[in-house]
Amino acid sequence: MAIIGKVVRIERVKPRGGKQEHPWHTAQGYCLGDPRHGNEKHHERNAVYVQTLDEAADLVAKGYSLRMTGLGKVPSLISPAGLRVVRAT
Repeated sequence: MAIIGKVVRIERVKPRGGKQEHPWHTAQGYCLGDPRHGNEKHHERNAVYVQTLDEAADLVAKGYSLRMTGLGKVPSLISPAGLRVVRAT
């Protein structure tokens, strides 16, 4: 099944404190954790950076975790099961 539509946002299914969270964007891009590193995927040395939400969504679909943040929240690595990708129709 083909995925259609540009990614408009990636949301956390159950945001901390009920407040909206969004992908954390740094000067290097959106930060993801590679599942091949298991319990070590959260370490900076294992981080993967991409420039667009479309690229981030592609990696999330392959099992990568995405670092999310919100107002007053420390960025946190969230597993694919805890994320919702919203695409333009």
